[in-house]
Amino acid sequence: MVDSQSKSNKGPFAGIVRGHRRIGRGFYRVRLEFGQSAGAAFGESDAGQFVQLDLSQAALPPGEVIPAELRDCSERKILLRRPFSFADVEVKNGKTFVEILYSVAGPASLRMTTLSKDDTVSAIGPLGNGFRFPEKKKMALLVAGGMGAGPLIHLAKELTMRHPQLKMMAFAGAKTKEDLPFERRLDAVSQEIGFSLAEFARYAIESQTATDDGSAGFKGFVTDCLCDWLEKNKSDSREMIIYSCGPEVMLAKVAEIAKQRNIDCQVSMERRMACGIGICQSCAVECIDENGEKTYKLCCKDGPVFDAKEVIFNF
Repeated sequence: MVDSQSKSNKGPFAGIVRGHRRIGRGFYRVRLEFGQSAGAAFGESDAGQFVQLDLSQAALPPGEVIPAELRDCSERKILLRRPFSFADVEVKNGKTFVEILYSVAGPASLRMTTLSKDDTVSAIGPLGNGFRFPEKKKMALLVAGGMGAGPLIHLAKELTMRHPQLKMMAFAGAKTKEDLPFERRLDAVSQEIGFSLAEFARYAIESQTATDDGSAGFKGFVTDCLCDWLEKNKSDSREMIIYSCGPEVMLAKVAEIAKQRNIDCQVSMERRMACGIGICQSCAVECIDENGEKTYKLCCKDGPVFDAKEVIFNF
């Protein structure tokens, strides 16, 4: 896949809101249109890359709909851009449409909910380096925790288009069924034959859900669900690869599982990113180099996708 740092023009670009919908408790998908040079740049983006959005000019929603836990911080000035990965990228009739899956987690994303059709948003991107596909792989396992679903939905589409011979299986976990950031689950018959989530089923990819409380799918952590599947589906580990995005404690467990089974694994990391282009040095990820020495890489520039073997997880 493409090394994003080879593309020089990152914006700022104007993204036009073409769609915005709520898909669950605190989850939204916004669709942005980019044309001309911006459309070309985002049209060539890879799953796992991200965009920095300026939400400082977005309005606050009415006070009565602001979640109680955000009322105290809701009026803070938004000084920095916020990073968002892509859940989908579509090139159509010379225009590029980027869909972002997000949750309301702070004053910036709270303001993001008020974006309406034809509003414009200043965007810098695509940034970072996305997921890569090593040769000689026959099976890809996509493991999402919570909001880590977005880039893996995009990856599912990209792998389907670029590597149609590749078999895939998706796993999505959350605390409860209300915390799964998907538009809908399929009917009972579809779930019975292994297609639990419509976002993956549209690419003919089987999926399993896991919830801590057992309210949907497997009862337990998504990593336990992954282990259970691996035990039941013996395959040559050299022909498999795991792609994962989610909370870092989950990524650490996924990396451990991959290491124990000698499976290649790539993880999408998250850090607070002030600039998104490697200038502020605020998003360091502790890593180990080829000589076994501890080093630091930047999540925004070297990542956000890393080989799991190079990340030092402190759990």
